[in-house]
Amino acid sequence: MAEMRPGTAAGQQLNALPDHSPLLQPGLQELRRRAREAGAAFSSLPFPDAFLLRFLRARDFDLDLAWRLLQNYYKWRAECPEISADLHPRSILGLLKAGYHGVLKSRDVTGSKVLIYRIAYWDPKVFTAYDVFRVSLITSELIVQEPDTQRNGVKVIFDLEGWQISHALQIAPSVAKKIASVLTDSFPLKVRGIHFINEPVIFHAVISMIRPFLTEKIKQRIHMHGNNYKQTLLQHFPKILPLEYGGEEFSMEDICQEWTNFIMKSEEYLSSISETSQ
Repeated sequence: MAEMRPGTAAGQQLNALPDHSPLLQPGLQELRRRAREAGAAFSSLPFPDAFLLRFLRARDFDLDLAWRLLQNYYKWRAECPEISADLHPRSILGLLKAGYHGVLKSRDVTGSKVLIYRIAYWDPKVFTAYDVFRVSLITSELIVQEPDTQRNGVKVIFDLEGWQISHALQIAPSVAKKIASVLTDSFPLKVRGIHFINEPVIFHAVISMIRPFLTEKIKQRIHMHGNNYKQTLLQHFPKILPLEYGGEEFSMEDICQEWTNFIMKSEEYLSSISETSQ
């Protein structure tokens, strides 16, 4: 197990097994052992199987990589309390009610969860980049509980219509580095694709600031669709997009409202992980 590398047939087979499979226990026990022996920072944490599985699946049961991811996860949370310390959704309820963010009902053809963010609904005079980042973290902490999302990861669509200088000024280099850290090796979700639509010229400066912190794998998964995006976006996400993006059945308003309701119903859980993340 400890020598298993990501992408191997054995790792993929383990990834497909249900949570209760006894074949998962050797990896879980070893990851828990490493955490227990790591010192005081980890010794008091319970590390249930369901929690550790997120990290093993995110790295296809490569124990060394899963252990590094688990360490980075807690390190990032400790270093970014302005984002991670308070995950109570009421602090960003205005963003949610404005229609900034929604999660599609259906997965894409590869099984990935699909998230949509609409910049036009982020008022930088009211909400900071940290508030916006907290929305993403809240959603990530909720969907990472799903075994299919652990296995198949997420794809994200950023609609940049309405992007202004005031938005860009919120993304300082320190913020860019924190964003990149989560995208690469600090959260147990596989980022399978990042799609930008309606991106203005001034947005390229932000991307240029973030790119140096990204892995080559993530860089290759970034897609810039421009203003005439519907045909290419539909090629990536056939039959599941809302009406505004070329779909046929439901609106972004419906998607945003449903996801906001789900977040608010999850308030007790989000409160419980605000301090301990378990």
